[in-house]
Amino acid sequence: MTDDTDSRTTDQDARSDGGNVNSPFEIVSEYEESRWDRYRKLYDAYIYAPVAIVWRDWRARIGFTLVLFYILMGLVGPLFIEPTGVTEGDALVQPFQNWAYPLGTDNMGRDMLSQTVYSTTTILKMITSGALFTVGIGTIVGSIAGYKGGVVDTILSSITDVFINLPGFPLVMILAALLPIGGNPYMVGILLSVGAWGGLARAIRSQVLTIRHEAFVEAARGMGIPTHRIVFKEIIPHLMPYVVINLTNAARRVIFEAVALYYLAILPFKSSSLNWGVILNQAYQRGAHYTGGALHWFLVPMAAIVGLSVGLILLGQSLDRVFNPRVRARHERTATEDGGPESKANDDDMNINEVV
Repeated sequence: MTDDTDSRTTDQDARSDGGNVNSPFEIVSEYEESRWDRYRKLYDAYIYAPVAIVWRDWRARIGFTLVLFYILMGLVGPLFIEPTGVTEGDALVQPFQNWAYPLGTDNMGRDMLSQTVYSTTTILKMITSGALFTVGIGTIVGSIAGYKGGVVDTILSSITDVFINLPGFPLVMILAALLPIGGNPYMVGILLSVGAWGGLARAIRSQVLTIRHEAFVEAARGMGIPTHRIVFKEIIPHLMPYVVINLTNAARRVIFEAVALYYLAILPFKSSSLNWGVILNQAYQRGAHYTGGALHWFLVPMAAIVGLSVGLILLGQSLDRVFNPRVRARHERTATEDGGPESKANDDDMNINEVV
């Protein structure tokens, strides 16, 4: 009898309050997030946290500095350094012997610094086209094949297997002879990456086969989100650490293959468009590798290749941490540190606990 009376009293109190019974689903925060708070969180997540990670990692600092140096040398250097020509200076001037030619000259009096700068521009174009082509095609094909499954997976996996088993070196030789690339560095970069995306696509597919059964993917599929949005906005972001590492590896592979093929005189080139492989080829033909006075002609492009490769390796290792969500979370400076809405809510909870 007493329980019935208490329940009727509770119902009457609820009706006297407007008919609303307090529910945990109806409780909202009394602090509304402003637009400035949202902008600050975006800044913390996409600018502050990556910069903090890079700054606190010595590998990232060295790698970023090296890569930035080469980018500036390839993009800004040609604006300040004139192209070199035959008999511009004396033949085989040693490095740092004449400050007009700080890296010396070759056997025809051409400035090695100018050749290195303009070769860097050409190599950067090859790296950009080749690495983006490899990672783009491999990621898209692997993600769609792993997510869709069925007939789509069978067709895309068959195409991937064909490209994986193609002999890379003979393929490049044949395509270089048949296609009118004309020494275009962008076309050369894509040519060197024609058969390189298959391995990445296979690895991406294996990871997507696991991710597609996660709860957030099932929820997105249940909400009727289109396939392309699920793949590009839900699945691929989780693969970014692996994709970024493969991007730097693909860039290094383009460097080595381009230099090797130009060194072997397999890829066509113009005398006006030098690159590191062409310089090494000319130095080898003139016996610079066993001539003491011409050794710098051989070592300067080799040092440039090694420096850029080391920078890409260190940058790739550090970018893996940048795209790691756990590492990013430790470096984010959210609004809770500055007394924002979340910190105020936490302070209120602490005060309530102290009263209780």
